[in-house]
Amino acid sequence: MSDNNKKKIAVLGAGPAGLMAAWRLCQAGFAVTLFEQEPVVGGMCATQTFKGRDGDYRFDYGGHRFITKNPELLAFIDELMGDDLLHAMRKSVIRFGGRTYDYPLNLPNLLKTAPLPLMAGAVKDLVLLPFAKKPTDFAKASFAEWIQSHFGRTLYRQFFEGYTAKLWGINPDRLSADWAGQRISLIDLKDVARRLLPRRNGSMSVRTYARKYRYPKYGFGQIFTTLGERLVAEGVELKTGATITRLEQADGRIERVYWSQDNVEQSESFDQVISTLPLPLTCQHLGLPCDLHYRSLRFVNMPLKQENLSDNTWQYLSDPHILATRLQEPRRRSPFMAPEGQSSVMLEIPCNPGDATWQAPLADLRGRVTEDLASLGVDTAKLGDETFEARSEYAYPLMDLGYQARRNEAIQALMPIANLIMTGRQGTFRYIFTDTAMEMGMMAADMVIDGVDRRHAIYNHRNENTVIETQSVA
Repeated sequence: MSDNNKKKIAVLGAGPAGLMAAWRLCQAGFAVTLFEQEPVVGGMCATQTFKGRDGDYRFDYGGHRFITKNPELLAFIDELMGDDLLHAMRKSVIRFGGRTYDYPLNLPNLLKTAPLPLMAGAVKDLVLLPFAKKPTDFAKASFAEWIQSHFGRTLYRQFFEGYTAKLWGINPDRLSADWAGQRISLIDLKDVARRLLPRRNGSMSVRTYARKYRYPKYGFGQIFTTLGERLVAEGVELKTGATITRLEQADGRIERVYWSQDNVEQSESFDQVISTLPLPLTCQHLGLPCDLHYRSLRFVNMPLKQENLSDNTWQYLSDPHILATRLQEPRRRSPFMAPEGQSSVMLEIPCNPGDATWQAPLADLRGRVTEDLASLGVDTAKLGDETFEARSEYAYPLMDLGYQARRNEAIQALMPIANLIMTGRQGTFRYIFTDTAMEMGMMAADMVIDGVDRRHAIYNHRNENTVIETQSVA
């Protein structure tokens, strides 16, 4: 591997994809420099620790859990984490209109919980579904069209319309059907009806509904901090607090990478650049146009002076008047996420940089979500007066109508740069699971190792038009 040692590889971004790319390259003998803007590795899968008066509280950036159908990757994570990898069970509910629905839906709960007009409307839609008008081209269909043609108007209005508009910040008729096709794990209303009937073994084969999952003792980010430590021990140069500022290209190659660290701009030349930075941000660093956008999140995290809030891993908050889209209790994933005898709540609030929610002072936001929690039956008197916040500017790729063409334009603009590989969730503008991002990182590394251009394969990895209906091996 002596030739590999002479090649210098820059990996931009130390999230799941970047870390796995660096790992694979390091094992193959390449000299790897890994850049990360934040103080810690993990990207959107990092875990933040807040020192509260009663002890340490840990919060992830969202509802992460490790599931995969890749045995090799599963074995890697099991070996990496050892006894610190816990096994957990998922339990989720939908809160809407003052009612609590099990998620996924089940018949006994629906009969007990759903108002009669909802059940009657769903039955009517089921009967009329074969005669419903369907979009002639689902590739150009909106989310609203896709859902109504598959599930009927009743379920769309009840469970999808308000929640989707709140999550994405646009009307569902302006959202691409791609999000539904890859993330909603039911085929249509007939499939809903079939799945409502209890199975003999009670099993669910749909990936999104995986009940069992792996979760590290000290938060999801522990996987990636552990991997980062191992990378450094293996000789990878890790630069944290390093913000990429510019990529200098000439003659179809990136000649130099510029970054700012401790308010000092530095630069270095590399043979190959693997970027997991958001696709539009990489284009910006190269002076290329890119008309793609993201939906952001603010996380409001508060200690709770009681041992448990509920037995739910998370609760979907579908009412449009409630600011957050999900309520989570980190302690449901691991008891080590809060001090003994205490718990905490985490609220995910979608927004856009610069809008009123993004700019609102944390105290104002806390007041608003406290009112929402009270309306959901939480005893807000038990909320401590401490509030911890996190933000994710590039949380969700915004798949609005026409985004596919604009994504392709950006990809084609980057293709002439021979020594640049885009990978990962942000780098390929894809709404994917963590294990898929890790696989993408390894694919990017293998492309460097093998010297074969597989960039199109990376951009489209696990890009099925429907959810992968295979039970995870986790």
